[in-house]
Amino acid sequence: MESLELKIPPPVVALLTGFLMWLASKLIAPVVVPFRRVGVAVAIACVGAVIGVSAMVSFLRAKTTMNPIKPGTASLLVTDGVFCFTRNPMYLSLLLYLFAWAVYLSNWLPLLFLPLFVLYINRFQIAPEERTLSSLFEAQYVAYKGKVRRWL
Repeated sequence: MESLELKIPPPVVALLTGFLMWLASKLIAPVVVPFRRVGVAVAIACVGAVIGVSAMVSFLRAKTTMNPIKPGTASLLVTDGVFCFTRNPMYLSLLLYLFAWAVYLSNWLPLLFLPLFVLYINRFQIAPEERTLSSLFEAQYVAYKGKVRRWL
């Protein structure tokens, strides 16, 4: 399964997951919810956008790569800003978008895809990234991993 490591960009994985969530939502009737699902979905997506954009700004300021397929090209370990709270804010952002999509779809079945997304990203994206960052930044990355959680 190592052949899948760092091969599919995480936004593509998120889009595919979102498509599968939409297909799954067609299998059963939507849930009638007593709240404004569109507003809640937009609010969740906005939180995801703030986290994701904040992470990208941190990378741009540090003048290091954002390319998730080539973590070995990182020139600096970014640990400030949103990276003080999560080691993977961009993946957290994608997860929040998917959660917002599930809320919008108003169906419980798409929610089952969220843990699958996390498992895939953990195994095929984050684990290889962490190996690479450990070799590039050694003790600095080990210390960072000890202070900041992977997701939240």
